[in-house]
Amino acid sequence: MEAKRVLCVAGPTACGKTAMGVALAKRYNGEVVSVDSMQIYKGMTIGTAAPTAEETAGIPHHMVGVADPAESWSAARFVEQADRCVEDILARGRLPVLVGGTGLYLEALIAGRTFAPGEAGGAIRTALERELTEKGIGPLLEELRRVDPASAEKLHPADVKRILRALEVYRETGRTKSDHDRVTRALPKKYASVTIGLNYRDRADLRAAIDRRVDAMMAAGLAEEVRSLLDAGVPPEATAMQAIGYKELAGALRGERSLEEAAEGVKLRSRQYAKRQLTWLRHIPDIHWILWEKERDFAAALQKATKIMTAMGLQ
Repeated sequence: MEAKRVLCVAGPTACGKTAMGVALAKRYNGEVVSVDSMQIYKGMTIGTAAPTAEETAGIPHHMVGVADPAESWSAARFVEQADRCVEDILARGRLPVLVGGTGLYLEALIAGRTFAPGEAGGAIRTALERELTEKGIGPLLEELRRVDPASAEKLHPADVKRILRALEVYRETGRTKSDHDRVTRALPKKYASVTIGLNYRDRADLRAAIDRRVDAMMAAGLAEEVRSLLDAGVPPEATAMQAIGYKELAGALRGERSLEEAAEGVKLRSRQYAKRQLTWLRHIPDIHWILWEKERDFAAALQKATKIMTAMGLQ
């Protein structure tokens, strides 16, 4: 049976994915599904660059502002919810347009990949975190080398989060995480995807675009948005508050640094994140890149994307 078709718009932060996604959804009778690990949280519009009502231009957007910022959503939970949106859009005869830069989520959603059991706050995760506090990472890493040497070999001893996750999978299921990943990757993809990648031709222009975005966020009231979340009782250690922009501004509001220093920290983390996003995206086979010059020309980009879609059988 032929896989169901979806259209993806990916790229590093500050590359115009929202505008391109809206333009393509208009062109192909589509609806947008945000594939962004932080846009899911309510009350985090400015810092996550979540699309405003004006930016969506009447195109339905899904998976934006659907979670309480005090919650911690796993990749598995995100993919499950986003997949329901995709299936609903398809059932209504429209085209799902997946827009975002969280590569793991995008890949898992297209593949229909399942995630091994385990979650933050679960009994096994809690036990592992207690062992980490009491004994350090050494004994846990040694255990992982015994039960899942393939995972242990790939992980740096300082990568505590992934070491705990690999052990959690083994203790929860009796199977290694490497075995689970191998089996799920061998499955055929759930959706046939066409991916448009956006980036700047010159890295200096990408850096400048990121800096302009952060300046605009600060002017739009990012500090006030962070303060509102904290005043509403969102814990500083919540996953949402670790997002780029929120962690730095929360520190500034506690008096740990000035707002100007926090903004510079946001710019640095955003540039580092963009680099990681590009590394991930370059591994996507058959991605169709549209490279901006110093200024972004959406009309020309839409024309180019339309030619790509036509060649791929999308009319």
